[in-house]
Amino acid sequence: MSVRPVRIVLAALAALITAVIFANPASAVAAKFHSATGSVSGSGALVVSFDERGVGNGNIDYTLSADATAVYACINGGGKHPKAANKESVNAEVSGGGSFESKNGRVIASVSAGPISAGDFACPPGQRLVLASVSYSNIVLTDTTNGTSVSIDDVSRIFLDV
Repeated sequence: MSVRPVRIVLAALAALITAVIFANPASAVAAKFHSATGSVSGSGALVVSFDERGVGNGNIDYTLSADATAVYACINGGGKHPKAANKESVNAEVSGGGSFESKNGRVIASVSAGPISAGDFACPPGQRLVLASVSYSNIVLTDTTNGTSVSIDDVSRIFLDV
């Protein structure tokens, strides 16, 4: 074997080793949500449970946002909702977030947001304020570390039929 082919092989090998050593690990990450589902907790909060893969190692940051509509009502001592107009519908955007450590390039977790407050709505004496129903739409979960987002189907829950 002559000197010239050896030099070509050595140069190619050096280039390959350099590329491997200086490769940006983030460029090899292909973060993707494998699953993401929404639900409403017993307190009325939006909960999104998800499984994201290909996130690399370390802490991964998430944000959750949604449009919320809640109906608050007044309940009397007998546990009934009087037919008076003592209920209030409120609308607002809710958001939440969290940071989770990946395990083998994967995060399985839940993030919550809400519920929205009743604001200034108050009940007359002898009645208590309850969350009657809540719905969430335009739900988006974002992996802010890797720049990946997923839209979640709308969810709602009725606690009291008013």
